[in-house]
Amino acid sequence: MEPQKEYVLKTVEERGVRLIRLWFTDVLGKLKSVAISPAELEGAFEEGLQFDGSAIDGYSRVQESDVLAVPDANSFELLPWVDPSEPTGRIFCDIKNLDGSPFHGDPRQVLRRNLKAAHDKGFTFFTAPEIEFFYFNNATDRKPLDHAGYFDLTTLDLGSGLRRRTLHMLEAMGIPVEYSFHEDNSSQHEIDLRYTETLDMADNIMTLRLVVRKIALDAGIHATFMPKPIDEGQGSGMHTHMSLFQGDVNAFHDPGDVIGLSDIARKFMAGIMYHAPEFTAVTNQLINSYKRMVSGYESPVYVSWARNNRSALVRVPIHKAGKASSTRIEYRALDSAANPYLAYSVILAAGLKGIEDGYELPDEAADNLWSLNREEAKASGLQRLPQDLREALDLMEESELVRNVLGEHIFEWFLRNKREEWETYQRHVTPYEIESYLPIW
Repeated sequence: MEPQKEYVLKTVEERGVRLIRLWFTDVLGKLKSVAISPAELEGAFEEGLQFDGSAIDGYSRVQESDVLAVPDANSFELLPWVDPSEPTGRIFCDIKNLDGSPFHGDPRQVLRRNLKAAHDKGFTFFTAPEIEFFYFNNATDRKPLDHAGYFDLTTLDLGSGLRRRTLHMLEAMGIPVEYSFHEDNSSQHEIDLRYTETLDMADNIMTLRLVVRKIALDAGIHATFMPKPIDEGQGSGMHTHMSLFQGDVNAFHDPGDVIGLSDIARKFMAGIMYHAPEFTAVTNQLINSYKRMVSGYESPVYVSWARNNRSALVRVPIHKAGKASSTRIEYRALDSAANPYLAYSVILAAGLKGIEDGYELPDEAADNLWSLNREEAKASGLQRLPQDLREALDLMEESELVRNVLGEHIFEWFLRNKREEWETYQRHVTPYEIESYLPIW
């Protein structure tokens, strides 16, 4: 047996763990869980836990329903919020077919496959997301808990206490936090996770979402990662810093370049920019996602890049002097409701495509892109990101890259599911329409 599996089994025995929760996600990124006793864990490591995949959105059809949940021992952690008298552990799972081959409907397997493609080219993909979210009284009352702003010190409001307890819980689960602060909008907060390899990061994001909601719920508060829950102000993004490493060397850094970016970094950026419109349905998967992606609210609107310009789609932060390892780029369109396994897969694949095919990076955007009107943007030759989910799905449907990245199974299901969601939305008459049209037409 592998050393990590032996370590987990020993830890479970020594700590008196009473329950093991096996975690995985459906295609849209909703966390799923099944509990087993410690006595069943060794068998699960070796043979997997068989379950009905047809009951999970985007998984199997009824006639081919059974799949295996195989625990990844590297993801084992104890759940710190559980009663100490009944210790409970959690492990993320890879979903496999009954013959042991990777199951094509599993988002975690999609990311594994794309990370392996990068590894085969000599690269390791590192990411660090900035995760934004809101606190409200409940799911139907969107009244903010505070009216603070960016970086405000709010020692007495409820949100600060919730965020503090969340950080303690994340640290207890081995998830290092780099920054945490009040964001620009009322009752909006941000937690930035420290750089790590991307499969671990996707697991950490899923864990963070659960912990944020858990801590809030215990206080009678509703936490939401909905991209644009209120009309006023900015929505919740998940700006992600990223870089490729070759061994211990940051492949994005070139000390001889005027801005410190290597040719690999430039081609990677060019690939992301070229394919961004066609993978936006994956990185911004909700109808509501596109309510955030409007000018003036810190979300990019145009396909562009710039140094330290937060209105650009891809930003090149100024790295610390003498610290080449911190050279990175930031993708700013991604929102907090995305499935991180799929979102990071399409971004990585687009960047690798840029490297492989030698894409040319366009000129840097010098303007504040949020201030441009439609005519000015058109005259500048800027391409606009999709403006709604329907447009994003149309572009995705024609994308050979996204089809290959996700695999036929998830690609077809995702399109079908999201088109049904769009059609349902189209039939819904909104309060805006009633208020604007009913009195006068």
